[in-house]
Amino acid sequence: MKFKDLHPNLRLRIGVAFVQRFFDIMLVPLMVIHFAKLYGAATAGLMTLVVALAAITCNLVGGHLSDTYGRRPILLGGELGACLAYAGLAFVASPAGGGNGIVLYGLYLLAACSAGTALPANDAMLVDVTTPETRTAVYTINYWSTNMAFMLGSLVGGFFYNGYFFQLLAAAAVFLAAIFTTTFLGIKETAPEDGVENPRGVRSALSGYVSVVRDRVFLRLIVAALLIRSIEVQISSSIAVRLGNHFTPQDLIDLGSWHVRVTGVNMLGIMRAVNTLLVVCCALWVNRLLGKVGERRRLMSGIVVFTAGYMVWAVSGDAWTLIVATFVVTAGELMNAPVKQTLLANSVPDASRTKYMAAYGLQVRLGLLVGSLCVTLSALVPSWGMALVYAVFGAAAMALYQSLFRAQDARAAETAPLAPATTTS
Repeated sequence: MKFKDLHPNLRLRIGVAFVQRFFDIMLVPLMVIHFAKLYGAATAGLMTLVVALAAITCNLVGGHLSDTYGRRPILLGGELGACLAYAGLAFVASPAGGGNGIVLYGLYLLAACSAGTALPANDAMLVDVTTPETRTAVYTINYWSTNMAFMLGSLVGGFFYNGYFFQLLAAAAVFLAAIFTTTFLGIKETAPEDGVENPRGVRSALSGYVSVVRDRVFLRLIVAALLIRSIEVQISSSIAVRLGNHFTPQDLIDLGSWHVRVTGVNMLGIMRAVNTLLVVCCALWVNRLLGKVGERRRLMSGIVVFTAGYMVWAVSGDAWTLIVATFVVTAGELMNAPVKQTLLANSVPDASRTKYMAAYGLQVRLGLLVGSLCVTLSALVPSWGMALVYAVFGAAAMALYQSLFRAQDARAAETAPLAPATTTS
């Protein structure tokens, strides 16, 4: 499937999401750095935690509102709120604005809450206008777009933060205004007609999420995704700490008098850069290569390869071994990531789609919590012990996905029409 073959809403939303992620990746670390300079690292960490909790809350609220009122109005409201917040941030950060830290934080909180409210509607819209047959291809394109935005946003933010903070915020405001205009003029409502008839109010919202919790099949999907996410975050938590503290500086390249010597922090940056670059270069190609491989086999094989790469990352102290393992991790990631999204899309009921998507999104935040706990655990167990922990996470995720597949097959068998009986005279 080519980009031009996608539904018009999909093309617009993937393009819009690219711009949003570009600025999100570019500006969020810079805002944390800015608050750390103003108030210190400890206070900035607490401020960031409040923003994360507020975004989770707004994500759940946005899921209910989108199921109740439709996707389009929630998208428009969230995008308008983010645009106005970044316009305010740009003004306060300008020479004329005074740079008040409390006002900056309030506007940043508003931007995060607006984005969190709109996110479930955006995710649900991608599902609304796709079919089970096309979703893996669509999510592969979206996955490639996300990683391209990550790579470019990281580069631009890193190079232009010093001396151009106001200009970056102003650019974000301008592009977010363009996004709002694009959504207003070009995006049509895609919610199922019965979805917007959901009861309104706090009680209906809570009862809707209670029904999600009672869906045991869907809970397996969330826990399986959380286990995979718990492995993914190790590159930013326990593996990062190990490389920073225990990696022996060594020559990555040794050609006569020319040496490229790397530390653990250097290796961490190289591994992340190689991973992102490989995803950007290979995501679409890998999807075509594996187009005839069954999705279940692709998912299971991807988890095995992905987990094995992380286990090598957990124990190796050799620079080139770590780089080779990065290729292995990326291969597994490219195999399973789009299939996981397709499995999610096929598992949510139409009338409560965004509630389910919002609940599923909690595994991202919970994964970060597991990553923090693994940092503490890594101080108590040897590196091979952490590798075994990753293996347990991967094996448990595979077992849950297998049970999920069996449950889906059972449901399909129950709903399949019975074959007409034949009689013999």
